[in-house]
Amino acid sequence: MKRIFVIALLLVATSVSAQQLPPGRWWRAPRIVETLGLNEEQQTRIEAIFRGAANDLIDRKAEVEKQNVALRGELDQHQLNRQAIQQISARLSEARGRLFERELMMLVDMRGVLNEEQWTRLRAELEKMKQQGGPRKQR
Repeated sequence: MKRIFVIALLLVATSVSAQQLPPGRWWRAPRIVETLGLNEEQQTRIEAIFRGAANDLIDRKAEVEKQNVALRGELDQHQLNRQAIQQISARLSEARGRLFERELMMLVDMRGVLNEEQWTRLRAELEKMKQQGGPRKQR
């Protein structure tokens, strides 16, 4: 029973942050480009924003994963160390917060490239993808 609870906790813990972002390189997906009416300059600007954030995102995702591994290691111990688990939990929460903030700021910057109509269309497209069983990665 304890192990099932731990597994459920870890699954919830690792699935939070990137859900607010459009999937993949959406600004290059032909269907989305056509739906939004993105021009080449907008695509280039969004690509630059993504590239500028990429290393930070990689580092922050890696830190979240490191803390997940540390937490799993502590939870697998025969004798649980409540203090160690709390410390790792705090570090994991901080790492997730930094990741979420960076993802959100990247989205804010991307949003700034779109006009109001394009943003509305993108949100509608994301909702449609969600209803159809989730986003498909665009490459």
